[in-house]
Amino acid sequence: MKRLLFIYNPRAGKGLLKPQLSDIIDIFVKAGYEVVVYPTQEYRDAYKKVQQYDAQQYDLVVCSGGDGTIDEIVTGMMHRNVRTPVGYIPTGTTNDFANSLHIPKGLLKAADNAVNGVLFPCDVGRFNEDIFVYVAAFGMFTDVSYETKQEVKNILGHLAYVLEGTKRLFNVPSYGIKVEHDGEVIEDEFIFGMVTNSRSVGGFRNMIGKQVVFDDGLFEVTLIKRPKNPIALQEIIAALLIEQVDTKHMYTFKTGHITFESLEEIPWTLDGEFGGEHDEVVIDNLNKQLEIMVPEKHVKELKEGGMKVPELPDGGM
Repeated sequence: MKRLLFIYNPRAGKGLLKPQLSDIIDIFVKAGYEVVVYPTQEYRDAYKKVQQYDAQQYDLVVCSGGDGTIDEIVTGMMHRNVRTPVGYIPTGTTNDFANSLHIPKGLLKAADNAVNGVLFPCDVGRFNEDIFVYVAAFGMFTDVSYETKQEVKNILGHLAYVLEGTKRLFNVPSYGIKVEHDGEVIEDEFIFGMVTNSRSVGGFRNMIGKQVVFDDGLFEVTLIKRPKNPIALQEIIAALLIEQVDTKHMYTFKTGHITFESLEEIPWTLDGEFGGEHDEVVIDNLNKQLEIMVPEKHVKELKEGGMKVPELPDGGM
């Protein structure tokens, strides 16, 4: 019999997983798996669990939680010599990565996809010595996710991020950064930057562009310049609110390798979690290094890009 390790964060979202836990395990068993269940006990617990099991111990690792949980699972998997395919049941607040891959929002449908979907070799990112799944970012709003308390996320959902973010609008720091990619050098003052492999980040869906391909070896990069006056700041905020790129105030491009150099150490966030403070950052696309279960009907779109944009999450489901 095939063996499955099910790791879940009991604190993610609104505790929606617990009452359906038995039904989810039943789906796994009916798919032919012997199941080992592990609820995470502390921060980085999922990462440690994935790193520790023997190479031949499991045929599939399924995780449930928010973006932080999938980040821990993937980071642990990328640090293994022998990697195991991953299934994902999203129960977090925003679930950007799951929405981008069209993983179903309903828990039982997501569980079915985790064991009966198809394996998709997806790109992931290397950030210096660390790993990120779908976004590495600095600047405006990037600390909102990891500074918003879990209890607030559970009660308010996506609105929690918006409320926390509005506190930062009138106190926006800027950073002088030298950016290099594909033989081009950009030197400017930036209030925000992100390197992404997702169709939405923090619920914003169109800032990155619609033609996002998940296995092409390229990231989408968005850099927002420091506004020179209040009108420019208003224009940037308006662009964010209507989820459109404003080329007058932003650089946007695709690349598989990019470096950032700054005189001061800048705090970064990786998949919504604090990624440390750095004055030198090297980001590489690890092409097709993560095998993740996705719905078969969406594979072509994920490989070729498409104009359909995933819906905003509904109550963390």
